[in-house]
Amino acid sequence: MPAPGWGKLEPMSEPGAGDGRRGIRRGELAAFLRQRRAGLRPGDVGLPGGGRRRTAGLRRQEVAELAGMSVDYYIRLEQGRGPHPSDQILAALSRALMLTQDERDYLFRIAGVSPPPPGRLSREVSQATRHLLDSLDAIPAYVLDAKYDVLAWNQLATCFIGDMSAHPPEDRNVLRWTFRQPDHDLHWTDAETLAFVRGSIADLRAAYARYPGDRGIEALVTELLGTSPRFAAMWAAQEVEVRRPVTKRVGHPEAGPLEFDCHVLDIPDSDQRLVVYSPAPGSATAAAFRRLAAGINARAGEFTRYG
Repeated sequence: MPAPGWGKLEPMSEPGAGDGRRGIRRGELAAFLRQRRAGLRPGDVGLPGGGRRRTAGLRRQEVAELAGMSVDYYIRLEQGRGPHPSDQILAALSRALMLTQDERDYLFRIAGVSPPPPGRLSREVSQATRHLLDSLDAIPAYVLDAKYDVLAWNQLATCFIGDMSAHPPEDRNVLRWTFRQPDHDLHWTDAETLAFVRGSIADLRAAYARYPGDRGIEALVTELLGTSPRFAAMWAAQEVEVRRPVTKRVGHPEAGPLEFDCHVLDIPDSDQRLVVYSPAPGSATAAAFRRLAAGINARAGEFTRYG
């Protein structure tokens, strides 16, 4: 996904450059792009149907927009002409056309480029992160992977996200919970919540690019595109959100009205995020968090659980 200020992706080399060096097979590349475009419906990629279409599949302009490149450049690729596509262009096309890992590798090879090695989504929580969760005894905190699955949490977090140990690992996804909420739910009218959700979808789009062929991410995106028109619209918008703290206001059944900042912090060298609910020092919410923690500690005697 293009970062802020990048604009459209454009070719990185001049016409003809790289043909002899890498052996681009233009005819196969053009045919493969046309075939994959024809095999996708607008709803598959989160776009509105737009009424009747003269031909099956996505329009060239739609693929170009999804990939963040100019329409003219994409048309030239489908016509078997133009410059040698860069790795960045090929990765963007892989995302736009929702290629499997095998299809992505084939696209790179017929373009004369070695396929990038597949990344692996890490679910291992480091010992240092576990110690950090232990230390946040009066602050709700939990760890997410790049797919927004909850991997680890402290006991105070269960007061807000529930006891994750009661759910199977495949049903601990924050985005799935969010988009299960009905359209009339009040959180859809809250600007802070919407900003958080948009930022999370931007993160998911980036993970979709970093881990091509990851079945878990592909299944989640396919599921949400099919079940949530709101997700489909946000996914198709390709918005880029700068992650910033979000102020949450909730009515807790035990502690009453609470207000705190929700920080999403990147954990180095892991592609995981630490989500922390941080109240203002000396606030009523900070005092409420301490009371909740004391009650949990008295009942359980242990603060941290891991999935």
